[in-house]
Amino acid sequence: MSAAFTDATATRDAVRSRKAKALEVTAWAIERARRANPRLNAFHEILEAEALEQAEAVDRRIAAGQDPGPLAGVPVAVKDNIATRLGRTTCSSRMLENYRSPFDATCVERLRGAGAIVMGKTNLDEFAMGSSSEHCAWGPVRNPWDDERVPGGSSGGSAAAAAAGLCGVALGSDTGGSIRQPASLCGCVGFKPTYGRISRYGLVAFGSSLDQIGPLTASVRDAALAYSVMAGVDPRDSTSAPAPVEDPLSALDRPIEGLRIGVPSQYLSQANDPDVNACVQASLDRMVKAGATLVPVELPLTDVGISTYYVIAPAEASANLARFDGIRYGFRAKARPGQSLDDLYAESRGQGFGPEVQRRIMLGTYVLSAGYYDAYYGRSLKVRRLIKAEFDRAFETCHVIAGPASPTPAFRMGGLADPLQMYLCDVYTVNTNIAGIPGISVPVGFVPRDGKPLPVGLHLQAPAMADALLLRAAAMVERLHPEAAQRPSG
Repeated sequence: MSAAFTDATATRDAVRSRKAKALEVTAWAIERARRANPRLNAFHEILEAEALEQAEAVDRRIAAGQDPGPLAGVPVAVKDNIATRLGRTTCSSRMLENYRSPFDATCVERLRGAGAIVMGKTNLDEFAMGSSSEHCAWGPVRNPWDDERVPGGSSGGSAAAAAAGLCGVALGSDTGGSIRQPASLCGCVGFKPTYGRISRYGLVAFGSSLDQIGPLTASVRDAALAYSVMAGVDPRDSTSAPAPVEDPLSALDRPIEGLRIGVPSQYLSQANDPDVNACVQASLDRMVKAGATLVPVELPLTDVGISTYYVIAPAEASANLARFDGIRYGFRAKARPGQSLDDLYAESRGQGFGPEVQRRIMLGTYVLSAGYYDAYYGRSLKVRRLIKAEFDRAFETCHVIAGPASPTPAFRMGGLADPLQMYLCDVYTVNTNIAGIPGISVPVGFVPRDGKPLPVGLHLQAPAMADALLLRAAAMVERLHPEAAQRPSG
């Protein structure tokens, strides 16, 4: 089986034209995932029997002359905080170790309806809280370019699977950069659509006003294809946008001439790794030579995004995770003789959640408590409005805004033990979620570390609901960096 079948578009075309069977492609992908998983730990669960059954159904539809769908036979990996009827939905937490969802998330339902094959559930930072995918109950995920380094987080399992060619599409969730940052560190495309463009129904909530599901793929075209299937209003999600979805595939091949790219002075900071800055600048220079125009813009609230995010997101998490109390959901401690119900309840919560989740719940509960709500949470909501207005002003002079997706390449496992240093990994991505606009990371090069190449992603942002424009710009960037499309060996 050709390595081309790690590409979603090529797989779909081959299956629909009967050059390959969905069953063959799926069996091949599962075997690749089984071989790679002991090293990468990208998958928590590989659904072999279920995936092969789905593939056989696609082949039967094709044999009967029926339309198998726009993603026919494409193997899809699903981040394990997105509900699936197949397998478990654990959020990489002992709290949900044996939980099985009775329903599919809307995005999964739409992918399966389009002929895609759900082949497994990927590891993540517990309850999507982290920037390295080291905080998984099932052990850390490793970067396919260097297994001594992190893949980023929290969608590290999905990013590692997509970058290593273990699937055609991997689903992630992005609350403050959790699709785009690991995409940058692993060297794949990671797309976070406008808030509300893809239904959150079936996504285990972290920060409800920030969370967004999106694809991680080998190419921008594959991301656009997956997005076109998943996007659209959903009556089961009151926050899904009712506006019609513009076809993201129709303009992908348009040239870069005339594109105005905003470059904030705050993004190429001296605090970044110098090699990352050099790689991003070289990419911008290529775009200028190809006909794009660079426009200086100012986003002075960039540096307050982290502090704003780490008030809003933990506050929403403390409310969302209150249901995991060991009674309705989660780990259940066994009562000891004479133990009070209050003590049993506290013990259940303490043993179910890992330290990072506990840290964020405590922080969120604190900022929502009496006497602190206005000082912290209320003020952060005001800053959120200012950040959104700042982006609106910037987009008056440019089509997209460009900068690094991460201030550093992939760092070593355990290399950022300080939680505050870990939080700073998302400095260029959190404001995208705060403002509710779309963002995408596209591979644009490599930097050397310990004799190995490590990927660097260019982060593009666009106005709200301009997802098709953003994907078009990303495709332009991708065409200018063919060397960045290579996959890791092994």
